[in-house]
Amino acid sequence: MENNQILNKAKLWLSNTFDAATQKEIQNLIDTNSEQLADRFYKDIAFGTGGMRGIMGAGTNRINKYTLGRATQGLSNYLLKSFPNKNLKVAIAFDCRHNSPEFAKIVADVFSANNIKVFLFESLRPTPELSFAVKHLGCDAGIVLTASHNPSEYNGYKVYWNDGAQIVPPQDNEIIDEVNNLDFSEIKFSSNENLIEIIGEKIDVLFINGCVQNGKLPSVKNRGNLKIVFTSLHGTSIVSVPETLKKAGYTDVHIVEEQREPNGDFPTVKSPNPEEPEALKMATNLANKIGADIVIGTDPDGDRLGIAVRNTNGEMVLVNGNQAMVVMTKFLIKKWKDEDKLNGKQFIGSTIVSTELVNKVANSYGVETKIGLTGFKWIAKMIRDFDTLDFIGGGEESFGYMVGDFVRDKDAVTATLLACEIATYAKENGSSFYEELLKIYVKHNFYKEHLISIVKKGMDGAQQINKMMREMRENPMTEIDGEEIEFLYDYLTSVKKNLHTGEETTIDIPTSNVLIYSTKNGTRIAARPSGTEPKIKFYFSVNTPLNSIENAKSVEKSLDAKIQRIIKEMKL
Repeated sequence: MENNQILNKAKLWLSNTFDAATQKEIQNLIDTNSEQLADRFYKDIAFGTGGMRGIMGAGTNRINKYTLGRATQGLSNYLLKSFPNKNLKVAIAFDCRHNSPEFAKIVADVFSANNIKVFLFESLRPTPELSFAVKHLGCDAGIVLTASHNPSEYNGYKVYWNDGAQIVPPQDNEIIDEVNNLDFSEIKFSSNENLIEIIGEKIDVLFINGCVQNGKLPSVKNRGNLKIVFTSLHGTSIVSVPETLKKAGYTDVHIVEEQREPNGDFPTVKSPNPEEPEALKMATNLANKIGADIVIGTDPDGDRLGIAVRNTNGEMVLVNGNQAMVVMTKFLIKKWKDEDKLNGKQFIGSTIVSTELVNKVANSYGVETKIGLTGFKWIAKMIRDFDTLDFIGGGEESFGYMVGDFVRDKDAVTATLLACEIATYAKENGSSFYEELLKIYVKHNFYKEHLISIVKKGMDGAQQINKMMREMRENPMTEIDGEEIEFLYDYLTSVKKNLHTGEETTIDIPTSNVLIYSTKNGTRIAARPSGTEPKIKFYFSVNTPLNSIENAKSVEKSLDAKIQRIIKEMKL
C-alpha cells in the first residue's frame, strides 16, 4: 500500500466515530512516526488459523475496541442472516492478558446491542472451557479473547461455531465478507444489559467432570504415587488443572508458586510458550529439587501443554508435541481396545505437518488416521464431516491434544490429566512415560522432528515470506542430504507431484499455503507461513529403525545430525 493511501486510511480514524483517546493516538503517529503508522494501517487485521490475533493499539492492523467491535458486528449480522427466526445465543470467555476483561465486555455489548443473548464468564477461563460451554449451553457461536502464547503486547479473538469448534470455510470467509462490508460507524456499542448473563461455577463443575471422565485411564490404580509439578505460566489453567487432577485422585501435585498468579506481563518468562524449554525452567528446577516424575506447563489460554519427563538416565527432558501426541494416541486407542469398543468405526485426527508416526501407531490397532490442515479447527471439522464414526483423539505438532469430542479444540486441561495417567500407568508397571515412547520407536522406527521459525515482521517481512514460498514452489529441491526427493506436495494448488515421473495427483483437502517435500526414506520437509504470527515455519522429520531401547541415544544423535545437515544445506 502506498504511503498516501496509508495516510488517508489513518485520517479516517480522526473522525467522531472514534473516541478522543484513539484520535489522539493516531494524530500523534501521523505527526511523529510514519513507519509505525504504516504498520498499523497497511492492512486490516484478518482471521488466520487461530482467529484474529495482533498487537494491541489503535489502527486497522491492531487489536482494539473498533477492530473487535467491527468483527463482532459482522458476526452478529452473519448470525442474524443465517438464523433469522432464532433466539440467538453466544458465549464469551477471556484469558489473563491485558485488556481481555474489557475487550470481552465490549464484545458482549455489541452482541447484546444486536439483540443476541450473551453468556459472559465472570473471570478468566481456559479456551477449552469456552468450547465446552458453547455446546453445553446450546449457543450459536462463541468468542474467546486470547492471543495464546504470543508476547504480552498481543491479544486476539477466536470465533467458535455451534458445535464448539473454531470456524472453518465457508463460515469464516462469509463472516469476513460481512466484516469487510462494514464501516466502523455501523458498530452498535450500546449494550442491552438484560441480555448479558454472567456465568461461572456451574459450567466449571461440568467442564472439570468432563475432563476427568475423558482423561482417566481405567487401568490406573495408584494415582497418589505420582509426583507432579505444574505451572500455568501466569495463565488461565490455574483455575482448572489443579482441581481436575485433585478430582481424578492425584494428591502429590506441586505448583510453581512464582507463576501461579495470572499476569498478562508473564514476568518470569521471556515467552509464555510451553514449547520452549526455557519457559518450563522454573518447573523443571522444582522437579529436580523434589524428585518429581513429571512436569506440565500450559500456555496463557490453557489449550496447549508442554510435558517434561525423566529419560532413561533420570534427567528431565521436554517431550515435544509430536512425541506427546504419539504416546497419548497409543494409550487412548489402548483404552478403547481394553473397553472392547474398537469396531473399525473409529478414527484419529492429525495434521499435514505433524509426525507420520501417529499414523503408524493408529494403523497397528486397525484405526484410521485422518489428516487435515494445520489447526484444531480442521480436526474438529473431521468430527462434523464423519459423524457416523467415533473420534478417539487428535493432535498436532504444536503441543496440543484433544481427547474425545466433548471439547472441540485443543485442550490442555484434559491432556494434562491424560499425560499424568500415562505416567502413573508406566510407573506402576516398572516403566516411565519416556520408556513408553521408546517402545513405540522400537516397534515403528525412531522418528525425530524439528521446527525452525524465522520471524519476518511488518510489510517487508510479509513480502520476504511470500518470496521464500514462491522460490521453493517454482524452483523445487530435487535432493536433500543425499536422498532424492520423490514427491512435492503443494497444498496451495492441491497438487501432489512425483518429481521422478512428473505424474500429478489431486490432494483432497482445502487449499493452504504449505509445501511439503518427501523422500522415499520418509524424510519430510514442510514450509508454511504462520497464520497467527509474522513467521515462516520449516518442519523437518527424519526416521530410522531402532532395534533396542539401549541404542536410543546414539540413534537420536545420528538423526539430530541429519536434521542439522539438511538445515545447513537449505541455508536456513
